[in-house]
Amino acid sequence: MSTSRQHCPVLLYHSQNVLGNDHETNDHVALEEDLRLIQRLGFQVIPLNWLVSWVLGELEPDLAKTVCITFDDGVDADVRDLHFPEFGKQRAFANIMADFQDEFGPAAQPMLHATSFVVASPEARSVMDRYSLFDQGWMNEGWWGHDHEGLLTIANHGWDHEHPDLAHAGHEPAGDFHGVDCLEKADRQIFAAAKYIANVDGCRWPDLFAYPYGHVNDYLSREYFPNHDHHRTRAAFTTEPCPVTVGSDRWQLGRFICGRHWRSHIDLEKILLS
Repeated sequence: MSTSRQHCPVLLYHSQNVLGNDHETNDHVALEEDLRLIQRLGFQVIPLNWLVSWVLGELEPDLAKTVCITFDDGVDADVRDLHFPEFGKQRAFANIMADFQDEFGPAAQPMLHATSFVVASPEARSVMDRYSLFDQGWMNEGWWGHDHEGLLTIANHGWDHEHPDLAHAGHEPAGDFHGVDCLEKADRQIFAAAKYIANVDGCRWPDLFAYPYGHVNDYLSREYFPNHDHHRTRAAFTTEPCPVTVGSDRWQLGRFICGRHWRSHIDLEKILLS
């Protein structure tokens, strides 16, 4: 293995984050521009599952100058061009990646890939769409079972995200995943979610998990995930802004959030080169 730096930043984008049409306010613009920066700096995008396999000692890739890409929540704009009020038509994340391949050729980023962490519950997705998006039916599951030309893998973002919008559907408002602190709650949010996703036509068992809001507690990271195997989860991701290394805790792997941890090319370049 190379003796060069062995760590890999994981980048997180949200396709519903459209508050303008520049890098700082629009994750679609950011993804397009960031792919060009990644290419210019000589970094390679690798699948998130490869990174997890490296952490678990199952693979020994050279992680020097590598980066992973993830999306959260499972909004249709991950894969479908959508028209956002005030800001116009936005190119889908998967289409932005395909456009990059068309422009630079498949040899430029031969492993170009992203992992989309989706919310399982149809009711939760409907409520979130109604109150946090534009009530246009933008959180569907019909695209989960397609690999979108090998560019996308579906993973687990919980049963209902413990989203505060659920109060509109008569649920206790939460907005805090820290409260998932016992086997019953964890199985509902993680195991039941994984089973639902795996039963969607064309989907495989989603063996990676992303904590909603990045909220991780001791029960999940020290008891539920390591001491139970029925959930069939290989690793879990927070939003702690730190790169993944060989010594990283597999149940608390970090990610950098677009718009929070970097807002410009300069910010991202610092993350990549640190």
